[in-house]
Amino acid sequence: MRRHAGLGWTVVAAATGIVLAALWAAPLLWALSTSLRPEYETISPVFHWLPQRWTLEAYGKVLGAGNVPRWLFNSALVALLVTVITMALSLMAAYAFSQMRFRGRDALFLLAMLAFLLPFEALLVPLFRMMNQLGLINTYAGIVLPQVVSPVVIYVFRQFFDAIPADFREAAVLDGASPWRVLWSVYLPMSGNIVWAMAIVTFIAAWNNFLWPFIIVTSNDMMTIPLGLTQTYDAFGVRYAQLMAAALLGALPVALAYVLFQRRVTHGFLAATGLKG
Repeated sequence: MRRHAGLGWTVVAAATGIVLAALWAAPLLWALSTSLRPEYETISPVFHWLPQRWTLEAYGKVLGAGNVPRWLFNSALVALLVTVITMALSLMAAYAFSQMRFRGRDALFLLAMLAFLLPFEALLVPLFRMMNQLGLINTYAGIVLPQVVSPVVIYVFRQFFDAIPADFREAAVLDGASPWRVLWSVYLPMSGNIVWAMAIVTFIAAWNNFLWPFIIVTSNDMMTIPLGLTQTYDAFGVRYAQLMAAALLGALPVALAYVLFQRRVTHGFLAATGLKG
C-alpha cells in the first residue's frame, strides 16, 4: 500500500513538473516561433503555432539595422565590469567582517545589511545627483558604479567564510602571510564554487537591469539591450518578428552563461546552504 501511495505521489509530482515546465516554456517558444516568421504572418488573423514560412529575415534586419549590436556590446561590458568589481569588493568586505577584528565591525556589518530594507528605487534621486556632480551621466562608469555594492553577496560570502575552520587562516598567518595573502591564497581557492555562483547571479542581474540605465543614459549609443528594446518598437513600428528577434538575442548571452556554468552555480548554492562540503 505504501509503495503504491509513493508511486502515486511520484506521478503527481512528475505531472505537475511537466505542466509547470510547459507553462514556462510556452511564451519562450512562441517568441522563437514569431521571430522565425515573415512580418505578414505575425499579424495574420489565422493562428499557427509554427511559421508557415521559416525565415531568418527578422534576425538579419535586427543585426543589420539599428543599434542592437552596440546595445549588446554595452550590456556585455557593463555586466562584466559590474560582476568583476562586485566580486572583488564583496570578497574583501566579507573577509574583513568574518575574519578580522576591528572596532565597529558588527555595527558596520549591520549597517550594510540594513541596505536590504531600502529598495533601489528609493536611492535613484541621490544616486543620480551624485553621478551628475561627478560628471558621470551617460558614461560606462555612471552605469556601473551604483551597481557594484551588493549586500546579498557580502552576506553569502561572510557566512561561507565563517564556516571555514580558523586553522587554515592561523597556519597561513604563522607562515607570515598578510591578510591579503590569506584571502587570495587560502580563502578564495576554497570558495571557488560559491564565487562562481554569485558571479553568475550578479552578471544576470546586471545584464537584465533596466531601471538604472534608463535613468542615467541619455544617448542611443550608450543604451544596454534591455533599455534598447524599448526603442526597437519606435524604430521598426509594429514589427513583431523583429521585436522578438531582438529580445531573444538579448536573452541569449545570459542563457548561455547559465547553461555553461550551471554545475558550478548548483555546487555553489549547495555549499552556501551547507548541503555539500
